[in-house]
Amino acid sequence: MGIKNIIYLFGGLGLFLFGMKYMSEAINQVAGNKMKKLLEKLTSNRFKGFFLGVIVTVIIQSSSATTVMLMGFLNAGIMTLAQATGVIIGANIGTTITAVLIALDVSAIAPICIFVGAVMSLFSKKLNRKYFGQVILGFGILFFGLKTMSGDDAMGVLKTSASFQSFITHANNPFLGLLIGLIMCSVLQSSSAAIGVLQMLALKGLMPIDFAIYLIIGINVGSATPLFLSAIGAKTNAKRAAMVYFIFDFVGMLIFTPLALFTPFDTWVASISNDGSVQVAAAHIIFKVVTAIVLLPFVSVIVQISEKLIPQKEHESEMRFSYIDVKVLDNPMATSQEVIAEVNRMAQVVRENIVFASKAFISCDDSRERDILDNEELINWLNHSISDFLVNVTSHELNADVSERFVRVLHTITDLERIGDHALNVLERTKDAKSNNLNFSEAAMLEFEDAYKDVLELYDRSVDAFKNGRLTDAEGHKLHMLEDGIDQKTNQAQDNHVQRLREKKCSTQSGVVFTKVMQDLERMGDHAYNIAWSARRDKQLIHSIR
Repeated sequence: MGIKNIIYLFGGLGLFLFGMKYMSEAINQVAGNKMKKLLEKLTSNRFKGFFLGVIVTVIIQSSSATTVMLMGFLNAGIMTLAQATGVIIGANIGTTITAVLIALDVSAIAPICIFVGAVMSLFSKKLNRKYFGQVILGFGILFFGLKTMSGDDAMGVLKTSASFQSFITHANNPFLGLLIGLIMCSVLQSSSAAIGVLQMLALKGLMPIDFAIYLIIGINVGSATPLFLSAIGAKTNAKRAAMVYFIFDFVGMLIFTPLALFTPFDTWVASISNDGSVQVAAAHIIFKVVTAIVLLPFVSVIVQISEKLIPQKEHESEMRFSYIDVKVLDNPMATSQEVIAEVNRMAQVVRENIVFASKAFISCDDSRERDILDNEELINWLNHSISDFLVNVTSHELNADVSERFVRVLHTITDLERIGDHALNVLERTKDAKSNNLNFSEAAMLEFEDAYKDVLELYDRSVDAFKNGRLTDAEGHKLHMLEDGIDQKTNQAQDNHVQRLREKKCSTQSGVVFTKVMQDLERMGDHAYNIAWSARRDKQLIHSIR
């Protein structure tokens, strides 16, 4: 095999890998949001999750991509590991669709797909049509790469290679087959690509099925390698999802290695078709389906094993993401769920400080100062860290919905950070009042409590709207009235304070503190109202209501 043959072989392999990744990413842009919603809604039990995993992976053409998406949902707390396990088992079956397409040999239409896909992706003005063109283009490149690999200038030359023929003739060591398959998949980082190479060899008559079966088993075990690599330094749930994926293929190896050794399994597979590519595809599908049937009833056991193998870590510092996995950026839909969960966490910490600071002022007790300061430090860290993470994510290609949502998230965390600042201001006013022995009239404290309750209600309803990504016209009007009421109450409280000063019912110094505290409440309400409207896109309607 000369240098020219090696260039053709690796060039074809490169086209195959690029086409698969390009197509998978484009499909994610077109259908990723719908797939996300399906995964969220239809994973209530293992069987629904299983069938959903099959469907999603058939569509997006990658079990690894499906599992990465699940890692994001796990980190965001959208689903449990048990629910994800059913989907992962289904994803392992769905990934065989590539082998089926290769066995059907649709490479004849590859040049047409490349032309049509290139025209659509280059000249389409509508974004969805452009992405669909990229799907077609990726499909064409994938099969053009396969055709190049199997050509006479690449794998075809192996027919005349005495050394390769000798190796294949004497290749009967099952452990060597397992090792070669594992290494192939680890290097190529794709089980579909490794099986595709195997199918091309079998199509040329260069890979007998009795040896190919062991390679297939090794490839499947090695398919967990990309997930383990992506889980390095990642969160516990992401590592457990990778472990579940590995457990599936490891159990498959334990089932099929003795089956291939001690039964005429290879003869039965060979009887399915005379086409070597079809035989490899059939063996691959049987491996996946049988393993899934065996493991599906034992989802809870698989979860327990993964939890024992990867125990939950204890973290010393709160200055870390609880939901966002910075190692996983390949699936924007899953990432967006992690981001929303992290922002919700930030919102809860901000709420704590609103309550702690307001109650401190009401009781003139600053004993929660340490808690408030620690929370403020975490709020600031989350604000900067989420912003930096979003800047990193938006450097990747995103569809319009995800990109627009991330912009609104940036505005939301800014409002949350400012609400936290105003809560800290209230604490400082409380400390000032306590150190100077300032007293406030009963009427003033009632005015503060009344406004504080409205601010907290507005904040809670606004955060709920953001969390749900939905704000109806009716709810928006109610929140507007609530925010307007807060403005009126704080203005009235300040007018009342001036009157109390005239009547000498309070001191000038205490009056200054009270006025500033009421202004802090009013600013909290303004920022809370902004958070509610981040759930809406129709900015013109927002301005008309305001």
